[in-house]
Amino acid sequence: MKTRIFSAIAGAALLATSCLSMDLKPTAQGNSETWYTTEAELKMAVNEFYILGYWQEPFLSAEQWTDNFTYRNTNRGEGGSVLDATLTGQTWYVYNLWQQSYKLISRANSLLENIHRAEEAGMSQAMVDGFKAEAYFARACKYADLLFFYGDVPYIDRYYTITEAEQLQRTPLAEVKEHVYEDFDFAIEHLPVAHVPASSHFTKGAALAMKARFAMYMKDWKIMAESAKACMDLNVYRLEPDWAKLFLQTTRENDEKIFCIPRSITNSVVLDQWYVKNGLPRNAGGYAADTPSWDLLAAFLCTDGLPIDESPLFDPHNPFKNRDPRCCMTIVEFGSEHCGFIYDPSPVAKNVMNLTTGKEQANNDSRANQQYASFNGLIWKKGVDGSWLENGLNSDVDYLIMRYADVLLMYAEAKIELNEIDASVLEAINSVRARAYGVNVTMTTEYPAVTATDQATLRKTVRLERRVELAKECRRYMDLIRWDLAKKALNSYNYINLTDAAEWKTKVYDKGLYFWPETPQIDEDGLANFEPMAEAGLISRGAQRIFPERQMLWPIPTHDIDLSNGNLTQNPGY
Repeated sequence: MKTRIFSAIAGAALLATSCLSMDLKPTAQGNSETWYTTEAELKMAVNEFYILGYWQEPFLSAEQWTDNFTYRNTNRGEGGSVLDATLTGQTWYVYNLWQQSYKLISRANSLLENIHRAEEAGMSQAMVDGFKAEAYFARACKYADLLFFYGDVPYIDRYYTITEAEQLQRTPLAEVKEHVYEDFDFAIEHLPVAHVPASSHFTKGAALAMKARFAMYMKDWKIMAESAKACMDLNVYRLEPDWAKLFLQTTRENDEKIFCIPRSITNSVVLDQWYVKNGLPRNAGGYAADTPSWDLLAAFLCTDGLPIDESPLFDPHNPFKNRDPRCCMTIVEFGSEHCGFIYDPSPVAKNVMNLTTGKEQANNDSRANQQYASFNGLIWKKGVDGSWLENGLNSDVDYLIMRYADVLLMYAEAKIELNEIDASVLEAINSVRARAYGVNVTMTTEYPAVTATDQATLRKTVRLERRVELAKECRRYMDLIRWDLAKKALNSYNYINLTDAAEWKTKVYDKGLYFWPETPQIDEDGLANFEPMAEAGLISRGAQRIFPERQMLWPIPTHDIDLSNGNLTQNPGY
């Protein structure tokens, strides 16, 4: 092997001859001539499809690549490669997604090529098809990711020698797309409706939902609508009544979860201290470095269903008041309890109540005391609670890949794009919105129900609903790309409070202009404009986001191009 892996594709050829996982080693193993013969061997092979690394990376960090996220006053780490326009074929995210995708594809191919041994040994066709379905599902999901990020990619559906792999060229997206749909269809036909545990195992519902997501990426609206509706019609998924509960590490099996990979403190499969500390407030021992953006805070509607620049209910000095309930469940409201403390980032709040001791102490979430407190005053609430302080600051919250609210919104979006707008479209959107308000969808006077029926208005509505419903779930980046909004939303600034705490106090707080000096205007795409406040010297510009046209597709990893003897071509602009 050369550095990293010989080649993601050639490496896949090598991996196809082995049943060893990159993370887990089977307790028993047959040789290459007999493996995949017994039920036990096939279960061991299939279990490797569920290794977290195949699904989590690089998507765990995808929120960093969007206008939902701020990291102090910089673009963070590898996320900076996306937002600084420095993405290359050597960027970690680029080659890791490519590498992990082809590794899982190779494992799926290995099972599919060799499962005939089990058939010849007398295994029932139903059982054989069940194992095949898991392999087809895994392969379809990984090619779906590859097509979205890289465009044309080499299509591998069998064992390749290293020599053969090095001769592979990029297969046209249209051709690979049809293979992906075929794989999903086999999985849909042969996967069970229910599993125990359900959401952490491939099921018919997961296959339908992930097919709908792939169709969404491909803008195949009819397939998207039909797949999402078929998932809905299974009648096995429900919206969790308590929206905030769904994302906590104490919530395991749940009727809204369609597909997730569980983490486990016991098995040391966790969000580690670095990730946890970046999300915790500084008073609770964290860094408060990974934070929601002002852009996201501005996106939530007011309780009258209007954007903040149109609603008489909005107060820029109290930005959490009269807002969609998901606002305060996604971002920590000022003055509320969070992780054992009252959260108050105000420059004059030098002391804060420690609710565990019942005494006041120095407020490290105020930049008057701590220069590295949240630069924009915001921290994440969604999924974060006092349990993050346990287990040595490790969290085993499930890695949630697909949930029912996403399916409802995909169904609505597909029908809107088809201009097939009917009551089912409004019900899908309103079901998601009503749940946030804690009421039944039929109680239309208790929440701002959507009533518009024209395509243009509903397109904006469903896009906004996706943003606020799925924030911090790493879907925003892909949405911006497919809506062709990335070049607009990601060519801007992260806005933060004035970086000098004393100046912040005299220019903003002492003049009664805290939190926001004025209401930002919201444009036709739901994007907030903070430039007038920056021009007036009332807020600071943080990191500048730069997103060029070329990054609508990622580059092909340099290492693979170098080893392909000129057969793999690069995407334009890299």
